[in-house]
Amino acid sequence: MGALSLIDSWPVDHAAAVVVGPAGVISEHGEVERGFPLASVTKVLSASAALLAIQEGAFGLDDPAGPPGATVRHLFAHASGLPFDSRVPFAQPGARRMYSNAGIEALAEHVALETGIGFHEYAAEAVLAPLGMAGAVFDGSPAWGASASCRDLARFAQELLSPRLLAPELLAEATTTQFPGLDGVLVGYGNMKPNDWGLGFEVRSGKSPHWTGTRNSPETFGHFGASGTFLWVDPVARIACAALTDRAFQDGGWAKPLWPEFSDAVLVEFAPGAVA
Repeated sequence: MGALSLIDSWPVDHAAAVVVGPAGVISEHGEVERGFPLASVTKVLSASAALLAIQEGAFGLDDPAGPPGATVRHLFAHASGLPFDSRVPFAQPGARRMYSNAGIEALAEHVALETGIGFHEYAAEAVLAPLGMAGAVFDGSPAWGASASCRDLARFAQELLSPRLLAPELLAEATTTQFPGLDGVLVGYGNMKPNDWGLGFEVRSGKSPHWTGTRNSPETFGHFGASGTFLWVDPVARIACAALTDRAFQDGGWAKPLWPEFSDAVLVEFAPGAVA
């Protein structure tokens, strides 16, 4: 019984999990070809598309975007002052980490404006097609509206471990805390001091409790989704892990104890030299 088989005991109807290294899939389990709504895991796909637009010179990280005084960087890092689902600013840019679907949607609109290509089309052409994510689709908000299979996410995770589309230096910046020291609420877990975030990617840092494992390095980055999904990349362990389910994260609180236990088991099995 390996670590990935733990998903068989989860209180869900359908699940899949995969572990990925720099060269590709190491292990997979469950319904790995089944498409699942990603919910907020969509954000890391959207962020990667926006980063590629920056890499291509369409606009810059510190260009104005979003509410007055905010920049592209603020939108990426949930620091623009926009609240969760409104375009009416709640705070000054850079004052607080405010997790914001509206901010990611504003970022996607900026990508479309500056590239002249609709965001769904741009993301499909820039990220999904080159990575061979044939089952992935953007069919809703750039903040929460994509669907994909575990095998699709495995291809994306390999890109995050061994980039060939994104310049390594840009990916490194995207997975480094932006506006360090900002406090804020980590959805589902409460106030974090600080609530570190990169450019679209959540940075684990020293957050506790957390949806990743206790054995994950502070450098771990990724995202989880309200639909019962997550993707993390641990650059110290040099592995990534994704798990997709069909039960909402907050439905009965089922995921909070099970996800960290699962991630710890994955690290012990697949990166024993990288964990204590």
